This record gives sequence, C-alpha cells and structure tokens, in this order.
Amino acid sequence: MGTGKAVISTPYWYATEMLAEGRGRIVPFSNPHAMADQIIDLLDNDTERHAMRKKAYLFTRDAVWKEVSRKYLQVFSEVMQNRTRNPRPRHSYVENIKAITNFELPEIKLDHLKAFTDDTGILQHANYTIPDRSHGYCTDDNARALLVAAMGQKYLPVNGWGLDILCGHYLGFLLYAYNEENGRFRNFMNYARQWMEEIGSEDSHGRAIWCLGKAVAFLDDPGHLAMSTTLFNQALPAAENFRSPRAIAFCLVGMHAYLEKFSGDSEVRRIRKVLADRLFDQFKTHATDDWPWLEDALNYANGKLPHALLLSGHGLQRKDMIDMGLKSLKWLLAITTEDKHFAPIGSNGWYEKGGPKARFDQQPIEANSMVEACVEAFNITRDHAWFENAAMCFNWFLGQNDLNMPLYDPKTGGCRDGLMADGINQNEGAESSLAWLLSLMTLQKLYADEILNQPLMQKSDEP
Repeated sequence: MGTGKAVISTPYWYATEMLAEGRGRIVPFSNPHAMADQIIDLLDNDTERHAMRKKAYLFTRDAVWKEVSRKYLQVFSEVMQNRTRNPRPRHSYVENIKAITNFELPEIKLDHLKAFTDDTGILQHANYTIPDRSHGYCTDDNARALLVAAMGQKYLPVNGWGLDILCGHYLGFLLYAYNEENGRFRNFMNYARQWMEEIGSEDSHGRAIWCLGKAVAFLDDPGHLAMSTTLFNQALPAAENFRSPRAIAFCLVGMHAYLEKFSGDSEVRRIRKVLADRLFDQFKTHATDDWPWLEDALNYANGKLPHALLLSGHGLQRKDMIDMGLKSLKWLLAITTEDKHFAPIGSNGWYEKGGPKARFDQQPIEANSMVEACVEAFNITRDHAWFENAAMCFNWFLGQNDLNMPLYDPKTGGCRDGLMADGINQNEGAESSLAWLLSLMTLQKLYADEILNQPLMQKSDEP
C-alpha cells in the first residue's frame, strides 16, 4: 500500500481496516480460488486497479518513515515541554537531610581539580570527565580555583595535597591575565596560550577581584599573599566605574574579605562605599513589594546580589542595606523553592518579570551563590532558618532536586554541568566542579568557625 500497489488480503482485523473504502480487496480465509478471481479481475480492469492503487498510496502517506519519525519527534518535544513545566523525579530521593544539617558532609576530593589543572592553569570545559583542550582557559575559572586552593589551605586538613602548588599555578595565570596597560583582566585564553581579547567582561574582572580578596584573607604563604594583595590593588581601580550589578557584587564580596585582613586601607574602603551605594540604589530604584529585585529579570548568579548587600551592610553598619539583602534573599528563596527542595532559575530562558519561569537548564553556580548568601544571612542574624536554607541549597548537588538525581560525582570529585529536563548534563567542567567545591568548603568553614563554638537560635517561622 505504501508504494501504491493493489492489495488483496484475507480478512484479518488490520487488513479489514486498512483496505476499507476501496483501498484493496478482501477474500475469505483458505480460499485460493477467490484470491485468483480477484487477481484476474484487477488485471482485466485497469481503471479500477489504478484507482485502488491511488487510494492506497494516499491513505498511507502518514505512515511512511519520514512522517512516523516526525511524529515521534513531536511526541518527544511535547513530553520534554511537559517535563519542563512539571518535572518528574527519576527515582525516590534517599533521605539524607539529617546527615546534611548535622554537617556530616561528603569528604572533600580534589582529584578532578588536579586533573583539570596543568602548568598554565585550570581548563574550562570537559567532555564527560575529560578536559576539553579546544576551549582553553579563562580568568573566571582560574580565579575561583585560586579561592578553592586558598580556602582549602586555611580550613581543611589537607597537608600534602599540593594546594600550595595549585595556588601558584592559579596566581600565575591571573598575573599573566592582568593587562597593565588598561588595568583590566583578559578572560579567554586558547590552548596555545594566546589571549582572545585585550579586555575581559566586567563580570570576569569582578570575579577576579572577588577571589583575590578572599585569597588575601585566607593565604598565609608570604609570596602568595604578596602577589594576591598586589594584583587586588592593581585591578580594583577599574571596578569603580562598573555598572553591571553582578560584577559590582563580586567586587564587594572580595573587598569585604580583603578588609578583614587590611581594615585600614582607606582607598579600598572608599571604593567599597561607592559600589555598595550604587548596588543599593539599583535595588531601591527597581524593587517593589511583589518584586524586591534590582532588575526586571532573574538570571545567573542571583544569590550573589543579596550576598553583597548583606556583607556591605554589615561592613558599613547600614541596617537598610542588610534589610534589603534579607528581604531580597527571602524572596529569591521563595521563588526557587519547590516542595521543600531548591529549584534554581533555569538558564534556558531565565525568568522575566510577568513571564514564565524557566525550570531548566539548572546550573551549579546558582546553588553555590545561594549557599554562600544563606550562610552570610545566618552569620548576621544567627537565625537557624538560614542555616537550614543553606543546607537545602547544598543538597541540590546531592540529589534533592527536581529529578532526584545527584550532580556531584563521588568517583571523580567533580560536578556535572547542569540539571536538564531530560536528565543530567554528564560533562564535568571547571565552573560546575568549582561551584561544588566552594559550596562544600563554605559549609566546612561554617562548621569550623561557628557550629562547634556558638549556639544557634531557634528556627523562625519565616523561610
């Protein structure tokens, strides 16, 4: 029928349905004479035979392989859209909340970090668990890798793990990335060690200042500390004119950490006030009661914005900044909490005010920024609710998410690149793995600095 042939069949159900309305002929079972008569009749009647062939051909157009494949793709698309709107967990989540909130955290594993680091620095991307050299390196990732190495030396029992050597690699990359002629960091470098631009984005520069400032606070090695301090001070003046809110937020977090060690640096204190006021003004200008945010959209690294307000408000003794930071963070948590688990804004569309909220592709940097913001809210308020919110966001890595699938890979120590509507992105790139390590170390630091020594407040009724 599909090739436009005249068909004669015995009356089984499928044939009766397909050959109805003149598309073929039916003969009784076990009756070869009837079959022969119909064949002869069709051979003697060209007009009727050709009409039957045409009806059969047209009727079967929807069943050719091209159309069947198209319909399969349509079904797959409908299922994916439905799963995106209404995620369905892949399997039951193994309850681990008690262990997490008691800080029985996974053991830190640096194998993946070391595998992605060569003499130049840490490579950006991965094909599954293998470094993808075709994409080279970036300042963003090497700055965060420096923070992991510096933080690890300060707070983790990692003697002999080579974190001091890794610090040297990442600092060397940042030193080479800094362009003294324009006072800005380059960002992207190919595998041939050639820079792809002379000036990186404001965000990449802000991340470098963030991580250098934190490194200054954590590092004890004289050479590493001197290099971090020098680069921080050289790069900071360019940030005074930044307008990107996330770049400003990154800088503010770094400046707060730097001032913990060098509190008398009046120039850093001045620039901090300028940027803190600028970020706060953006919130005051755009925030409303039902949308307490500085933009008409939620996109990437959202938690870093209230985090910066909280730190700046604390450092400048500005209660209004702290209040705005807490208000926006509570609202952000409400937006990104589903059935008592963290569901960050997806990068496949983000969330425009008044529009639909993208559920996928969920990124590890969102969980990391929220862990750090909630920990800072806890540090300021001593409210146990923020402690539990930090644990909830951290548990996203371990499988308490829309699909009940872990992104952390305990075999490699790395982290998968995202939570998709149809499963996990199995690549374990630098940004994702660093987001995991920074989240884990942030909670390890909280454990070392706070939980063992100070009582928690009772949980409040607010999220």
